[in-house]
Amino acid sequence: MSGVLVIAESRQDALRDISFELITAATELAAAGVTPVRVALVSAGESSLSAELNSVGVDEVITVQSPVVNFEPHVQCAAVQALIDELEPVIVLAGHTVDSFGFGPAVAATMDLGFTSDVTALRWDGSLKADRGVYGDKFVQTVEFPGKSTVVALLRPGTFAPASAGGGAATIRAAAPVDASAVKSSHVSFEEPEAGDVDITNADFLLAIGRGTEAEDESDVQRYYELADKIGATLVASRPLVDAGVVPAPRQVGQSGKTVTPKVYLALGISGAVQHLIGMRKADTIIAVNTDPHAPIFGVANYGAHLDLADLADALADEF
Repeated sequence: MSGVLVIAESRQDALRDISFELITAATELAAAGVTPVRVALVSAGESSLSAELNSVGVDEVITVQSPVVNFEPHVQCAAVQALIDELEPVIVLAGHTVDSFGFGPAVAATMDLGFTSDVTALRWDGSLKADRGVYGDKFVQTVEFPGKSTVVALLRPGTFAPASAGGGAATIRAAAPVDASAVKSSHVSFEEPEAGDVDITNADFLLAIGRGTEAEDESDVQRYYELADKIGATLVASRPLVDAGVVPAPRQVGQSGKTVTPKVYLALGISGAVQHLIGMRKADTIIAVNTDPHAPIFGVANYGAHLDLADLADALADEF
């Protein structure tokens, strides 16, 4: 048993950011003695993406030919199980993402492997220890895997910095293709989210509001639209306000909304659920204001304040 196996992700012939974040995590484990680092990509036909995965610290890139163009969980299961049988890795890393949910737990259960999800940190001292947030990230749980020679770990997106491109040592080879009999479902289409009146992904300054603002209808939100205009920001929201129908879906930030990387992210009344943090934690500067001093968002914020949101909104409106 040796090394780390990274399961890369792609969609519509493009690698997803999580692929390079997984490589960073793998190379950190390699520095602690878990070598080699192998990266596998399951895709249809000849793909140029394998060369992009030849990042610094990667020893080998493995391509597995899929019988279908788009992601199919049963195909992914078959490919990953075959790679584990062949390579016998100590650790298998995949993303805590909608795609990996479709095969990671199934592979671990079928092969009787160790398993954990939503991982935020990994350590190796002869055995693997994985940290994950619990109770809304108010506590950190450390998971160990006694008796398991291989562990499948799903890593939270945005936790690890993307790996640098330009690795020169990796070899690229093809593994056995997945047989068409593995296919159990069919891809229908990709549904792009509604464009909306603004593109929040390109905004430099975002004013984000959440459940803590106690906005119950569009009239309650209007004061925050006006505040955003005054301070030169674009208004966005967390999922509860979108689900309540008081903010349109194109302005939602988070795992089920959009990922944003503004220069400034001013969050009012947002507790910081994992699904929201995934969409905004790469902002250059995060300023969090919440009446709950223990809100998880303070764990990622550069600046934080525990005070009444309405008072702050009024003070900002007066100042500008």
